Amino acid sequence: MAKYSKKASKDVELAMREMKEGVLKSGRSGKKVTNPKQAIAIGLSEARKEGLKVPKKP
Repeated sequence: MAKYSKKASKDVELAMREMKEGVLKSGRSGKKVTNPKQAIAIGLSEARKEGLKVPKKP
């Protein structure tokens, strides 16, 4: 099983909360995110940009 840092899981949690509140938007198009899987992907992507311990994309 892949190991994630605690901060990375917090980033994903924050992205999920923003999605539920309706304020999370996707990258280029800026459309509102409604899919939980997409919210998780955004949270992990932000964690990768910060240099946190997150496995590479498959």
